[in-house]
Order: sequence, then structure tokens, then C-alpha cells
Amino acid sequence: MSNVCVDTTQVFKENLFAGKVLLCSGGGSGICRTMTTAMVKHGAHAVIVSRSKDKLEKAAEEMRLETGGQIIAVAGDVRKPEDMENAVKATVEKFGRIDFLINGAAGNFLAPFQGLSYNAFKTVIDIDVLGTFNLTKAASEYLKKTKGSIINVSATLYYTGVPFQLHAGTAKAAIDAMTKHLAIELGPHGVRVNGLSPGPIASTVGMTKLSAAFKRDGVNDYEGVPMGRAGETMDIAQATVFMNSAGASWITGTTLVIDGGSWMTNTPANYPEMVINPPKLARL
Repeated sequence: MSNVCVDTTQVFKENLFAGKVLLCSGGGSGICRTMTTAMVKHGAHAVIVSRSKDKLEKAAEEMRLETGGQIIAVAGDVRKPEDMENAVKATVEKFGRIDFLINGAAGNFLAPFQGLSYNAFKTVIDIDVLGTFNLTKAASEYLKKTKGSIINVSATLYYTGVPFQLHAGTAKAAIDAMTKHLAIELGPHGVRVNGLSPGPIASTVGMTKLSAAFKRDGVNDYEGVPMGRAGETMDIAQATVFMNSAGASWITGTTLVIDGGSWMTNTPANYPEMVINPPKLARL
């Protein structure tokens, strides 16, 4: 089946977010980079946050050249509240406001439960769950002023349970719960809080790392995906633009699954064999 996703500018007005400001953790790479780029292409200014200053600044420059928009990089660790407060301060000092927040910073790897160290599990929880809380708390007062929108990046891992993903699935379950609680508390202030839950997205670092144990004969097999293809980062970008737009003004507290229906059907019959005789995985 051919890939049918299209560029967001073919669907939404180019100036949809003119004058508005996005703050995104993890915005310099992977899916979140495409999400940020799409927002900027529609007029938003953006601040991207990640730990590696050099990589982040390089990404921001490449994104500026691609979009012609304003994108600045602020180095910071989402696990540290003071770093997230600094990112918010830098955003407001530069652009004067925050309209959109994307919590996309995440940690993941393949590891069987018995090979998962206490520290490795804690690290993923800290980055995903505490990171989402820290940046949301730091930015919330500014989002109230603009009646803004928050998107928490999730995953479908815990819907059915997936081998070697206990740490990540647990973290995403917590994030989905946080999305609901935040929607209840921030809704009266005019702030919407939603999640996006991507499925298997081709050509991403995450897909490269996490698909290795699930290949058949060394080839990625998407026959279990009802839509018959892997996702593209542009599929997530489309959903991002919509969920941040006025078209979604009465949507809050929900997590939108963008996976071609794969979580409902793509459960390999060889799970028990994989668990008992796992592929070579690092102990972490």
C-alpha cells in the first residue's frame, strides 16, 4: 500500500499559528523535530529543549533553514526543575508568551525485565514522567494567560503489554494518566491537554532501535497493520497541527492513537518464544 500522508501545508493554512509560540522538549530530533517543524511552517515561533547543547543548536539551525522561521535552542535536562524553569524564562524573554507546549523528551531501549537495572528503570521514569511534570508545571502559568494547548507524546506499549518494554510502557501509562488529570485541572483556565500516541514510525531512531527484535527474516513486516504501512513522521505532524488548532477547541483529556490500527492487531504469535529465548539485548 502506498504512503498517503501529505505535508501539513497542503491541509492547513500556512499562517494558522502566526505570532504564537511553541515550547517543545525533545524538539531537536525524531518525531518531535517534525512536530516542531510543522508548527513553525504554520507561523509559530519555537523553542526546543534537550540536554546536548551542540546537537540542539545544530538542529535548530537546520530547522531554521528549512522553515525560514524563528527557532531557538535552550539546553536543559527535563529531570531538573530548575532547567525547565530556565527554558520557560528564556522562551518568555525571547517571545513574550507561550501558547503551545509539547512534552516529547523520552528515553527508551530494549531490555528484558530481568536484565533491567533499578537505575535504568528509574532513568526512563525520570525522563518521561518527571520530565513531563516538570516542564508542564514550569510553563502552566504562561499557558493559562494564552489559553494554550499541551500535547504529551505517549505510546501504545502498555495497551496490550510488549516484551522488553516494561520501563517505557509504564512511563507512558503514567503520562496518559497525567494528561487526564491535567485536563481536569487546567480546563477551567482555558488550557487544553491531550496526548498523541504514535505507532511504528519509519526512519526514526526509535524505530531502528526497537524494531530489531520484532523483524521476520530480518525484514520489518507491516502485514499486521490494518492500514498496510508503517507510519511517517508527517502523520504525527498532521495530528499535532490539528490538535493545536481551533478545530480541536473542545477536545481535551484524550490521547489520540496514530498507528494505522496496529495496536489492535499487531501482536506477534511468537511472544512467548521471544521472552524465553530473547534476542541479544544489553543489560542496563
